[in-house]
Amino acid sequence: QVHLVESGGGLVQAGGSLRLSCVASGRSLNSYTMAWFRQAPGKEREFVSALTWDVGITYYGDSVKGRFTIFGDIAKNAASLQMNSLKPEDTAVYYCGAGRPRSSYRREYEYDYWGQGTQVTVFS
Repeated sequence: QVHLVESGGGLVQAGGSLRLSCVASGRSLNSYTMAWFRQAPGKEREFVSALTWDVGITYYGDSVKGRFTIFGDIAKNAASLQMNSLKPEDTAVYYCGAGRPRSSYRREYEYDYWGQGTQVTVFS
């Protein structure tokens, strides 16, 4: 069992930055893929980014590519998401997930464990 806790959300002006953190307990993350998804009101959960620990490959959704960076700290059993150049359309609840995807890193059903989410609000 993996327990995930996100933190770092908040209110920020457009163009600003935030760093989200996801800390895991229960198991080491080094055998999992870590991902960030987000969900805005009235919308489906959207893939943001993923990190594969074993080969160190990262993936990004088209809407955040070039602005967001995912990185991990295996010693802290944590994965973080650095978000720069934030836009109002980035406003959402951001969720951290852990799993072993078999077909796609971009599908939420591939992830077995989820955190409770952290709210990010970007105002113009």
